[in-house]
Amino acid sequence: MIGEFEYVLLTAASSLGDNAYGAAIREHIETVTTRRCSIGALYTTIDRLESKGLLTTWMGEATAERGGRAKRMVRLTPQGQCAAKDFYNTIMRVSHNVSWASERGKETA
Repeated sequence: MIGEFEYVLLTAASSLGDNAYGAAIREHIETVTTRRCSIGALYTTIDRLESKGLLTTWMGEATAERGGRAKRMVRLTPQGQCAAKDFYNTIMRVSHNVSWASERGKETA
């Protein structure tokens, strides 16, 4: 099973579609999760997911807006889509019948 950040990254890349590249994925993750995403953690995870066969990357065209640098583009593989779906379904199953609202205000012993 993939981990939480791997799931978040795969989901961000899927959401961005043809516009999925490092900086856009990072921005999407930070916006949706409201948590900081370091560029090192992002690219380490991209590399790990690529080595697992869950996504593929390639260098896009150089752009003037990036000072002539190319973007590292990202796309989920069918295996990546299945892994993300499996993670989501697992979270939904383990969360079934859990009422987080009832846990508020309880003190721990």
